[in-house]
Amino acid sequence: MSLRGRAAAIFLATVVTTACGGGTTSAPELLPDLDQAPPGAISVVVRAGRERLVFLSAVENMGAGPLLVAGRRPSAAEPEMTARQIVRKIDRTATTHALKARLRFVVSETHRHWHLLSFERYELRALDGETVGRDRKTGFCLGDRYDADSGSRIPGKPPRAVWTQECGRGQRGRLRLLEGLSPGFGDDYVPLLEGQFIDVTGLSPGRYVLTHRVNSTRDLRESNYANNAASALIELGRHGQSGRASVTVLATCPETASCG
Repeated sequence: MSLRGRAAAIFLATVVTTACGGGTTSAPELLPDLDQAPPGAISVVVRAGRERLVFLSAVENMGAGPLLVAGRRPSAAEPEMTARQIVRKIDRTATTHALKARLRFVVSETHRHWHLLSFERYELRALDGETVGRDRKTGFCLGDRYDADSGSRIPGKPPRAVWTQECGRGQRGRLRLLEGLSPGFGDDYVPLLEGQFIDVTGLSPGRYVLTHRVNSTRDLRESNYANNAASALIELGRHGQSGRASVTVLATCPETASCG
């Protein structure tokens, strides 16, 4: 069966299960476990006269079940889709949970597809805890971008990537969308993609903590929330008469928002 066919089958099975009362059965849920990786490939670049702290971000699903998000809207006149999380159960039924997050069609230099809003957030803090910068990320297109579990330690991991779609690329008129992240796979975003930066123009030299958080509001149901934040301790330098910025990574810290 094609990817589109599998997606439609999942969506249809969910609707039937919910309609028949299957969403209230006591069968255990196969929940995802979103593991935030520490920031990587950190550097400073200048764009349009502004200094940007750019970085790679990645989230891996270490849970027993996939993260599945279904979006829909009644007509193309609505700019955003409402979203629901589809949770599979051990008895092969499924249930759905309404999300506060929405899906929006985003057009930028590097993207032209539907984004799940506020899936991951970035912030830069001084060592005293003061927030000195935040991201302007609009959202994410979920997908199985790389194998995060080559040892096959996760029982629910599929033999190959399932969610390889591009979230309705170029299809602004879509009324429904299904995207996901399989167990044992990760979704990463490289530096210089849309929103993968924090503006540090004029920021004083010194040590700062760069923190990445996935599912920070716990809108998505997971089996474990303890690994939803990771961070890096960095030192921002200034050089020469121009005060050109540079960055040195002093430490990276998985599973904590307060590196160093």
